[in-house]
Amino acid sequence: MNFLSTTFLALGLAADAFSVSLSCGLLIQRIKINKALKIALFFGVFQFLMSLIGWAVGINFSDLIVNFDHWIAFGLLSLIGIKMIYESLQPEHEQKKINPLDSSTLLILAIATSIDALAAGLGLSLLKISITLTATLIGVITFGLSFIGVFIGHRIGNKFSHKIELVGGLILIFIPILAI
Repeated sequence: MNFLSTTFLALGLAADAFSVSLSCGLLIQRIKINKALKIALFFGVFQFLMSLIGWAVGINFSDLIVNFDHWIAFGLLSLIGIKMIYESLQPEHEQKKINPLDSSTLLILAIATSIDALAAGLGLSLLKISITLTATLIGVITFGLSFIGVFIGHRIGNKFSHKIELVGGLILIFIPILAI
C-alpha cells in the first residue's frame, strides 16, 4: 500500500470523527484551543489504537468482528444522538445538554467513531500490510480533521444556535445509518 492510498484510507476513516467533532463544536459555548485539542486527541488516539487493535486481532481472529462492527458503531452513536434530540425538545429551563468535553462522553464517541478503524486494521492484517505508518497516519489525519471540525461546528453553532443540539443529534444518528 503506497502513501497516497494510505492517506485516502485515513481520510475515509476520519470522516466519522470529523462529523462528530462538528457536532461537538456546535455544543461548545466558548471555544478555546484546549477544548478542540481534547476532542481531537480523543478521536485521533482512538483511531490510531483501534487500527492497531484491529490489526492484532486480524492476525489471530479475522472473522470475529467483521459481521457486526457497524452495529456497534450504530448503537453507540444512535444512543447519544437520540439523547441529544430528546434534550433539544425539552423546554429551555429543563434542558440538560450533553457536554462534549466530558471525558466519558468523549470516550463513547471516540470508540463509536473508531470501530471502522478496528475493521480496517483487521483488513490490513489480512493483506499483510505493515501497520505502523498506516495507524500513525490514520491517527494524525483524524486528529487534524477533528480539531478543524470542532471550530467549524462552533462557528455554525453560533450562527444557528436555536435548535443546534437537535441537528447534532440527527448527525450522530445518520452517520451510521448511511454507513450500513
